[in-house]
Amino acid sequence: MGELKHDFHDAEFCVVGGGMAGLLAAVAAARHGVKTVLMHDRPVLGGNASSEIRMWICGAGARLPYLQETGILEEIALKNMSRNPDRNWSIWDSILYETAHFEPNLTLLLNCACCQAKMDGDKLAEVTGFQLTTYTWHTVRAPLFADCSGDSILAPLTGAEVRSGREAKSEFGEEFGLEQADPYTMGMSLLLQCRETDHKVTFTPPPWAYTFRTDEEMHNKPHTMLRDLNTNFYWIELGGLQDSIHDTETVRDELLKVAFGCWDHMKNQGDHGADNWELEWLGFLPGKRESLRYVGDYILTQHDVENAAAFDDEVAYGAWQIDNHLPGGFALDASSGAHLQKRRLTRPYGIPFRSLYSRNVPNLMFAGRNISATHIGFSTTRVMGTCGILGQAVGTAAAVAKMHGVLPREVAAKYVREVQDILLEDDCYLPHVQRTVSALNRNAALEADGCAELLRDGIDRCIDGMDHGYYGKLHLPITYTFSEPHHLHEVRLVLDSDLDREYCTGNPNLMKIPMPLFRAISYNYTSFGFPTCMLKSFTVELQNTDGSWRELAHVDENIQRLVRIPVEADACAVRLTPLETWGSSQLYHTYGSGRVHIFSFEVR
Repeated sequence: MGELKHDFHDAEFCVVGGGMAGLLAAVAAARHGVKTVLMHDRPVLGGNASSEIRMWICGAGARLPYLQETGILEEIALKNMSRNPDRNWSIWDSILYETAHFEPNLTLLLNCACCQAKMDGDKLAEVTGFQLTTYTWHTVRAPLFADCSGDSILAPLTGAEVRSGREAKSEFGEEFGLEQADPYTMGMSLLLQCRETDHKVTFTPPPWAYTFRTDEEMHNKPHTMLRDLNTNFYWIELGGLQDSIHDTETVRDELLKVAFGCWDHMKNQGDHGADNWELEWLGFLPGKRESLRYVGDYILTQHDVENAAAFDDEVAYGAWQIDNHLPGGFALDASSGAHLQKRRLTRPYGIPFRSLYSRNVPNLMFAGRNISATHIGFSTTRVMGTCGILGQAVGTAAAVAKMHGVLPREVAAKYVREVQDILLEDDCYLPHVQRTVSALNRNAALEADGCAELLRDGIDRCIDGMDHGYYGKLHLPITYTFSEPHHLHEVRLVLDSDLDREYCTGNPNLMKIPMPLFRAISYNYTSFGFPTCMLKSFTVELQNTDGSWRELAHVDENIQRLVRIPVEADACAVRLTPLETWGSSQLYHTYGSGRVHIFSFEVR
């Protein structure tokens, strides 16, 4: 066989780690013209959201209304809801795969574990990974890197400054800080997926599983079927008192014993309503919550998240509760709630770009559960919805850095408004930054049914209970007329995809999040379909200088919230005619009462 093969890749941006943060970082950069390589050590993308771990994507929208994360994450979620109505995990994997694999400018290296790095002074010059499926070494050389691996693999390889464990109250003055710092973290979990059948199902545990005969031996964890369905067995959690990286295999072995023991308890040790339930799947790859956190130019704290901090360099946001899993994990008794430290937030907080690049390795950025934050600050940023938009922010910053030939710190100091503008244009929400509407749109005469001015106010969602969308009748056009002919480049639409769909937690028959939902699926449960409020079909027409109209686009099966239609033509006016939503019927059309909800209609 000879020596192992060694391939070299010259890129403009290299992302290590293909969880949701890494996937979105790589795709965002590639879409903005950056030659990108994404190196991931697993066969499927998505990290904790992949079929290997099966945690659904949670974020700000699950805790505060109308704060669902958008951008590329929403694009993927809508594609999944349309193509994957039964929420099959393999189809979900395939959607994440195609999002990266078929993206121009993006080279995807799966099953490739990053294990070497080379420095050029204080900058990272190249990384090398071993691809197990091909027995090939891959070396990627690039001027910019992002570590989205979760475990911060590039920190020990580059000397980038990190912190781990829980801070003392004296360091940042955080209410939830400890009297004395310690090295402990949140643990990791193996999730279960079970399914209700129409007959009794028996279960025989493996002989090496733990036996929990009483609820007390189970530490009173919530485990009654249906009543506690929405817990997703997160409490099968260990490792917080160990090394959350180097002890992972040992922790996994213990988690398997606990997980099978818990299912045995639910099936065989008393009545838990589980007679007709079968164990459909049990994960063998632990889902991690915490390990190493990089140190950037800014460290996000409990004060920031609780006070809804605004930053000049805000590039993302969060609103998930402070959700601190205590290191004891499964061993802690749940009856008093002592295994968790929680506090709900009332407003979204901004996340600064200065928390997304290394303080001492100037060309290294990061996104996901390893950003620059305290343990308590991180306890709300760590969920995958937030991690995903952090990834899109980092990928967008890479594009701006390339455009100006600068490093991330200079982007933060000089060009962050460009990053913000691109993110807003790409339908990413920033709570404290408003999108700029083009002068062409502001000055055009607008004719429509109802309050159409909201179509050009620069706010593309509901905020604080105020609806910034336009409600109009189907089949009635919305028209912009210009004072003189203009050469147009693009029509941009932002449609209603029900950003409040995740904010109905607690009742599994009401939850509508766009992923496979539960570790347990009721026999009578019907999966949530596609948002009925979404505009399905519409036409866009241009008016010629002689007053005649020509059709630019006729869309019949739209499934996306953000729609961009290229133009490259002269026109005196543009009109959008909404024809049908995914929930409208012929009855509505007949009586003219069908309505549509649109957040933005702009012409550039």
